[in-house]
Amino acid sequence: MSDFIERPSRRALLTGLAVSPIAVAGIGSFSGTARAQAQAAGLISPNVCMVMPEVTEGPYYLDEQLVRADITEDREGVPMRLRLQVVTADCTPVEGARVDVWHCDAVGNYSGYATQGSDGTNDTSEQSFLRGTQMTGADGVAEFRSIYPGWYRGRTTHVHYKVFLDERTVLTSQIFFPDALSQYLFQSVAPYNDRSGAERDTMNSNDGIAKQAGEGAYAAIREQYDYYDAALVVGIDPEATSSESGMGAGGPAGGPPTSGERPDGPPPDGMGGPQEGVAAEVFIPGRTATE
Repeated sequence: MSDFIERPSRRALLTGLAVSPIAVAGIGSFSGTARAQAQAAGLISPNVCMVMPEVTEGPYYLDEQLVRADITEDREGVPMRLRLQVVTADCTPVEGARVDVWHCDAVGNYSGYATQGSDGTNDTSEQSFLRGTQMTGADGVAEFRSIYPGWYRGRTTHVHYKVFLDERTVLTSQIFFPDALSQYLFQSVAPYNDRSGAERDTMNSNDGIAKQAGEGAYAAIREQYDYYDAALVVGIDPEATSSESGMGAGGPAGGPPTSGERPDGPPPDGMGGPQEGVAAEVFIPGRTATE
């Protein structure tokens, strides 16, 4: 079958996945049909929204060209494999795209900057943890080994990323995670729960950037024996140019608030009921039930 005939079919499949009424934020929340459709299209996740909307670069981008798959360094936390599959709007994988990711550690610190931490006194300016660059393979996938990200006041749990083609940034955006899983980890697992007196104030529902990014920005999470697998299909326009800076180093563009004030109003009254597809007891990869 010719590529000319095949591509409209794949585009229609992708569109169908994007608008189908499936939960996008839970563990195991995708139907078997949705997963089969995604696999048939060569996608690593049925969590699809084409083309991904651009959102703010946020804090604290550094172009250190750390080409590495394992970005953990010395950070403790629940292991996570993060896979981003870069595709065009017709489901075609983009080979050779540069993908940069960065995120905070289990207690809310970014590397590479002073004035980190809830009291603004932690200096990580000589460190490079939880930052890295990978090039996509023939399947459009860039893969990183990291830890599940923590949180800081004023933002929900997230990972930042950029996609480059040649010397041009084509997309700057963020990845989000299911609140029920995040809350369980932050309350029950060290070092996430070692933050004495710190209370998480922002969930997905009241994070303005998460709302802007939309449902397609939520990672599909699957439990493995000793890590979580987080996957996201990232649709790009190859002709686009990101409005959120280029390849050079970026300073803190609106760092973590220190006052506890948020643009999106007060936090919700509790977590509410469990999200669809998320069990009441959450399996922690690599840990026994008694740990």
